[in-house]
Amino acid sequence: MQFLLPESRIVGPHGELPVPPHDQLLPRFLMLYEGQCGGLGASAEKYGFSKPRYYQLLNAFREHGSEALQLRKTGPKAPHVRTDEVVRQVIRHRFLDPDASADVIAQKLRQAGFAVSTRSVERVIADFGLQKKTL
Repeated sequence: MQFLLPESRIVGPHGELPVPPHDQLLPRFLMLYEGQCGGLGASAEKYGFSKPRYYQLLNAFREHGSEALQLRKTGPKAPHVRTDEVVRQVIRHRFLDPDASADVIAQKLRQAGFAVSTRSVERVIADFGLQKKTL
């Protein structure tokens, strides 16, 4: 989600500074600046944030500086089904029995204790180019 600044420039006593409209870090920093240095308190609504989010960002900024204000990718950081071990096992089973279907390989992996679907096995096979050759 991108936040737009309420204005496209910052105005000070001796001039102004233009701000790119889709900047990710600046609205968060300005919100904290106004709240802490400008005496406005948690002025989060002006920038599209809630008060709890204001205090989360304030604590993160105090701990890690401006780097903590950058947007980060949400969601899982690593595959939880197709782990390195599952990929190795799929490749191993494919080389041991090249005629085995993805369904058979998935069943063997489930019997070995890996929670993997047939579709995940198909994706590994496709990613590594291990499909059967057709005539």
